[in-house]
Amino acid sequence: MSEVPAAHRQLPFTVRFDWGHDGALAVAPGAELAVVVDVLCFTTCVSVAVDRGAKVFPYRWNDSTAADFAAQQEAVLAGRRGGNGVSLSPASLRDAPTLDRVVLPSPNGSALAHSLTGMVPRVAAVCLRNARALADWAARNLPPAAVIAVIAAGETWPDGGLRPALEDQLGAGAFLASLPEHRRAGFSPEARWAMDAFAAAGPRLTDTLLECSSGRELVFGGY
Repeated sequence: MSEVPAAHRQLPFTVRFDWGHDGALAVAPGAELAVVVDVLCFTTCVSVAVDRGAKVFPYRWNDSTAADFAAQQEAVLAGRRGGNGVSLSPASLRDAPTLDRVVLPSPNGSALAHSLTGMVPRVAAVCLRNARALADWAARNLPPAAVIAVIAAGETWPDGGLRPALEDQLGAGAFLASLPEHRRAGFSPEARWAMDAFAAAGPRLTDTLLECSSGRELVFGGY
């Protein structure tokens, strides 16, 4: 990606929102915290695994080095959803007999989190399960003027292009809506829009997740 125009970096706003890898390159530089949102399913998998006390390593999808990386970390390598054992399915992580260290490759959220390593001091995986908890953590631990970059991972079209995914917008909005009121003066219009979308979806959140394109894809697949 060529140099990002200043207007697309959402300056001077301190709480920013954008989509995918290119969006992250635009809004993450200078941030104290980058929030990656991939509700179906990477960041939800991270939340479930951490609930069980596991340590999660993000990694690129379909990378031939993933198995070696997992071996170096003495971790289990998660397979494709629907396979045997631990996979990119929250249920597989919840039901695994033991879960200590796991590498979770995915084409969207995990690849994005991996690419942000070293770009910002902290990268967090946010889903609807832990959005409020991370917002509470940020309120306690980050200075009031700290820059927070929220990146919805989205999905990938067959040609590799980004497909904005409603569930990720809503997960980002859940986190943004949980931030302290005083931070909202620093929201970019993009961040405020994501927060408003979550508020609008709230009364029908479960149905919205089931009926959106990504939800229907999983339902049709038997999940």
